[in-house]
Amino acid sequence: MTLGNHATWINFILIAFVVFLFGFDVCLSESGKTDNNSLGTTNAPKNKWGQLLQRKPYPYTIPLLSKDTILDGTYAKKAKKEGEIVPCRRCPDWIPYPGIWKLNLNKGTYRIYNETTGWKSIGTYIVADNRIIFANDPCCIKGIGVYAWKIEERKLIFKVIDDDCAIKLRALNLMEVPWNSCQPPSIEAAITEHWPKPQGCD
Repeated sequence: MTLGNHATWINFILIAFVVFLFGFDVCLSESGKTDNNSLGTTNAPKNKWGQLLQRKPYPYTIPLLSKDTILDGTYAKKAKKEGEIVPCRRCPDWIPYPGIWKLNLNKGTYRIYNETTGWKSIGTYIVADNRIIFANDPCCIKGIGVYAWKIEERKLIFKVIDDDCAIKLRALNLMEVPWNSCQPPSIEAAITEHWPKPQGCD
């Protein structure tokens, strides 16, 4: 075995050890380095959702975009699954854990967060007519998901066309239940805040 091959195997073993130690929730940060899907910015808000909203995705497979889309806004849902969450350090990403989920779509960047577990991810999206493409997710770097979407009664509904991300768990999570819009239904409602906010839209 050459010196170069030996060094490669050592690096591989070290990475495998890190994955084993922290579990499959280890994603790649926007810098391309492993960061356990965590946030390390000193000026970020103390809450994880606020921190996530400050992050930007890394262009693993497609360039980053910054363009308004018809779906821009924040959405929330309560997972269909209920009950106590069993601690799991080696679970795959995108599992539809119980509790409240938040999804923010903002000018080509999506951010998703589970309030109960603190699990989160980030990536990019492109909207074209009634299709949406998800990419650049650190939990499935090469995974590109294609979905149909529609909005009914202020709920965003996804239907997967093709998405293998996280052994198809991204599709299961996004489609499990409709996402309630957190956008006020009118200007008056936005000013007075007198409207029935869905759970998770705080």
